[in-house]
Amino acid sequence: MNTARPSTDPVVHLMRESFFSALISDVLDELGYRNQALPSRIRPLDETLKLVGRARTMIYADIYQQPGPDENPHAGEIRLIDSLQVDDVVVCACGTSGRIAPWGGLLSTASKVRGAAGALMDGLVRDIAEIRGLSFPVFHGGIGPLDSKGRARVIDTDVTVECAGVSITPGDIIFGDGDGVVVVPRLIEAQVVAAATERLKGENKTKAALLAGRSLAEVYAEFGVL
Repeated sequence: MNTARPSTDPVVHLMRESFFSALISDVLDELGYRNQALPSRIRPLDETLKLVGRARTMIYADIYQQPGPDENPHAGEIRLIDSLQVDDVVVCACGTSGRIAPWGGLLSTASKVRGAAGALMDGLVRDIAEIRGLSFPVFHGGIGPLDSKGRARVIDTDVTVECAGVSITPGDIIFGDGDGVVVVPRLIEAQVVAAATERLKGENKTKAALLAGRSLAEVYAEFGVL
């Protein structure tokens, strides 16, 4: 299944093509934003895939009873998924109960068809073989077979959430790769791009000098990058 669509967002495109999470994390630290990296338990289903796009958020609440016969238990997810655009990243804020598995193969399929860039959650994910087969980037807080029906409900969408301890506002850039996930607030994305571009130049010069046989101390003294 190959439904990938080219990015329509120049900032997302530049970050996806040129940057990596450690670089962005370092730049955010330098700018004074030191709580933008999600904890190490949030991992990709496929470390070869990069997740870069703009946040579309959902907040889940734990529930403890099955829905009634006339109730759609997935109404919140359906509304958000059906409204996805190219470069969107679905962010599922599930809390810490460990019993919410908001994401699976069907939501991944629907999201990819709409051009979404991927999904991020601090809850569980299931149908992992199917998702990996889609080559759809998903970052998760664990793997489990639980159905969210009767265990969780979306209570709000497209609002500021806290996912694994990091605040995420709709439109923020989500950047994930094999090293982890960082969140770039939309208000400072231009600063981050400019600073990351310059830092990347320094890292490339440092690497070239090291490959030429110069000492680490000498190279660090010249370029100040490590």
